[in-house]
Amino acid sequence: MSAKNLDQRGRFRNKIVAFRVSPEEDALIEAEVRLSGHTKQDYIISRLMNKTITVQGNPKVYKALKDELKKVLNELSRIESGSSVDPDLIVLIRQIAIIMEGMQHEDDWR
Repeated sequence: MSAKNLDQRGRFRNKIVAFRVSPEEDALIEAEVRLSGHTKQDYIISRLMNKTITVQGNPKVYKALKDELKKVLNELSRIESGSSVDPDLIVLIRQIAIIMEGMQHEDDWR
């Protein structure tokens, strides 16, 4: 039998919580998880418990931010040609703006 996996507080996590989402919702969740720098499990638990998610800047988060900004630029280019704005894009742009604002304040302390 495998060793028990304990969380940071020494709790044994043996309950499984699962739910279904649409492909669009999944893409948005995945993007926010990548931008947070947390594991999907930690991100979802924090959001469900209404805890503040603190993004710690690291190369992984920087790459995710860069990749998401490329996607946003592509979408904005598409919109410029007369297409409508996808509501999920607005959510993603807001999330990126919040992270960038937090990074700006973090730089103020240095």
